[in-house]
Amino acid sequence: MTSEKKVCEGNECIAQAEKYLKTSFLKWKPDYDSAALEYSKAATCFKTAKVLGQCKDCLLKAADCYTKNNSLFSAAKNYEQAALIYKEMGDYNSAVQTIERACQLFREHGTPDTAALALEKGAKMVESKYPEMALELYKKAMDVVMIEDRPSQASEHAGKASRILIKLQRYDDAVNMVKKETEFHLTTGNTRAVGRLVVAEVLIHLMREDYVAADKAFREGANYCERDECNTLIDLLEGYDQGDAEQLNRALNSPFIKHMDVEYARLARSLQVVESTEKKEAPSTSQKASAAADNDEEDEFAEGLL
Repeated sequence: MTSEKKVCEGNECIAQAEKYLKTSFLKWKPDYDSAALEYSKAATCFKTAKVLGQCKDCLLKAADCYTKNNSLFSAAKNYEQAALIYKEMGDYNSAVQTIERACQLFREHGTPDTAALALEKGAKMVESKYPEMALELYKKAMDVVMIEDRPSQASEHAGKASRILIKLQRYDDAVNMVKKETEFHLTTGNTRAVGRLVVAEVLIHLMREDYVAADKAFREGANYCERDECNTLIDLLEGYDQGDAEQLNRALNSPFIKHMDVEYARLARSLQVVESTEKKEAPSTSQKASAAADNDEEDEFAEGLL
């Protein structure tokens, strides 16, 4: 009964919104602001009643009214809410498109931080099901904040993008994204973060089976690494180059590698080599005798039949 009541309230709000949009001889211009408010009220009613389709439609109409009234921030907020409803409905493509529209309006309003935050929210909405979509949103968020010259925020978005690339096993792209993240941290003087990224880049190169690039990354970034990190990377590279499974695994099991972000920790586990611990058993006396007899038989016919 409560749902039905809410649906009725929502329909009443829509009817009132449509009245505000009508023009007459004495009313030349629609009252977009009042209509947007009524559509927003209707959306709330439909959301409570779990009528998601009508909720989404009302949010989009409210956003359109706010846009026509040049209330760009309010329009963007309604688009954000509509994107969440699209996600609940399972329409991820529309959710992403609506978030991008919200971002555009936030930027036009002069709030790039909020625009980037909207893109990040959108990325989180779709990341588990559609990581490729999330990747593009993080990259756009990175570009948005860099227009305002904010490398610290850009580094956060770049880091999330690089982890998705690793998850997708797009290692070449991941290396390039890690390098971008490194540049952002160098701009802000965050050398501690750069040291961790040197480790990350080495791991990715080894996953690509490119020892030369991994060694080069370490040599170029060693100055940013702490002593323990340097020693571990030396062991890691030597173990990999020499095929020493014990040394390689010891390095990969070091505390700071095991406690890196999840994707890098998984990468390290993928690089570990399974060591064979089974020792060959010494042959018994009967086995030795049998082997000797076989050898004698082979020798007897070695020169052919007479």
